[in-house]
Amino acid sequence: MEKNKIVEKDMKYIADNAKEEFNKMSGKNLLITGGAGFLGHYLINSVLHWNDTNKNKKPIKIWVYDNFSRGIPEWITELKKREDIKIIDKDITKPITQTEANFHYIIHAASIASPHYYRIYPLETMHANVDGLRHLLEYAVRQKNNNKPIEGFLFFSSSEIYGDPTHDNIPTPETYRGNVSCIGPRACYDESKRYGETLCINFAKQHRLPVKIARPFNNYGPGLNINDKRVIPDFARNILSGEDIVMLSDGSPTRTFCYVSDAVVGYYKILIKGRHGESYNIGVMEPEISMLDLAKRLVDIGKRHFGYTGEIIYKDSKDEEYLTDSPNRRCPDISKAIEHIGYCPSVDIDEGLLRTMYWYSENFTKKAKK
Repeated sequence: MEKNKIVEKDMKYIADNAKEEFNKMSGKNLLITGGAGFLGHYLINSVLHWNDTNKNKKPIKIWVYDNFSRGIPEWITELKKREDIKIIDKDITKPITQTEANFHYIIHAASIASPHYYRIYPLETMHANVDGLRHLLEYAVRQKNNNKPIEGFLFFSSSEIYGDPTHDNIPTPETYRGNVSCIGPRACYDESKRYGETLCINFAKQHRLPVKIARPFNNYGPGLNINDKRVIPDFARNILSGEDIVMLSDGSPTRTFCYVSDAVVGYYKILIKGRHGESYNIGVMEPEISMLDLAKRLVDIGKRHFGYTGEIIYKDSKDEEYLTDSPNRRCPDISKAIEHIGYCPSVDIDEGLLRTMYWYSENFTKKAKK
């Protein structure tokens, strides 16, 4: 596998599978908040790939708002010379007083999503999911009142709004109301996403806005920072550093994992085709695997492709609340997305993990060993 071709292959996959949606946005202005993050990388670069390969169509012009709280990624810096993207250092939790463009489409992806980090920055997490969202929704209202209505608005919610689903609600449908703690260590993220959905639905109804909601389920892939503290980056870091994989639980909790290119196709389909005021699960329904199984799959990839000689070991986390309110199972029912927007994920987990590990090996091996 050619390492430098992985992301390029993914971008082509997204542009091909979201062709109808990108054609719809041709010549329009798209705002992406939180664009410097993991999903932002794919949301932005897939559009730029479409622009580059469809010279006969008007380009989609992208505006990126990000406060760059974790630094400015190198790939963002490299994009500044392009004419079809404008990158702005902006704190979305502050009111939008003016913009340089009339946005036709808005994707609000600005939020801390790693449990490790949102527990360190709970207030900042809530501000982005509530205050930042409200500023954008109020902008959309102003645009409509000025006869410049937006055509699509996508809010990134989370599968975390379901909490720890009961056994009879796995796979979990959008109609499940959740089993969530409002005071636990994860509540700053879970509850602010839930309230964000309530804001979206009521703005959509009261102001007749084209607001749609995505509920991501365990997206992973190239671009997810190896220091993010989520499970796949942690295991990848162990492997590429030549260390044993450290399991901080008994390995029994289960998840399904959705490769990023499939997820991003789903998000653009929601933006364009999703029904106003409705939520959509974006993920895969199978295989639902345990954390131990995930570790074994990555160990196998490490041994076959990267000369890995480590093993899986178990340790207790020094963080007493590490597993508090963490769901035992996480698996979406995606039938609504299939029916409403034509969502059809196809990258299987072993292929996705292999691509991810090759990307990490090229981009972060030296950093991981520091």
